Amino acid sequence: MAKESMAQRKTTGRVMHEFAHGELKSGRGGKGGKVKSRRQAIAIALHEAGASKYESKAKNRKDLAKTKRKEATGRTAQQEKEGKSHVGARGKRESSRAMGGKNAKTATRRNRAS
Repeated sequence: MAKESMAQRKTTGRVMHEFAHGELKSGRGGKGGKVKSRRQAIAIALHEAGASKYESKAKNRKDLAKTKRKEATGRTAQQEKEGKSHVGARGKRESSRAMGGKNAKTATRRNRAS
């Protein structure tokens, strides 16, 4: 397996944190119940992070994008427990993309050259 990116490491860390606190659930929509096996938790973490060696590169990219959308909208078990509906610019040095910070992918209307 190749070296994980920072985004993949963060996702893996979050999933393992959920497992340690008994919040990690298996199955579609968490209907499978709580995960008790550390091995199963690692498999879920790698799958969510898009770092599985059993999936294709395209599937891994799709999985990571899906997880990042889930984290951004506050739908992880950890965020739901803490009551956080939106993460925003937390954990970044610059301001968020919505604010037109240095890490912005696109320019905001105000910053766009006319």
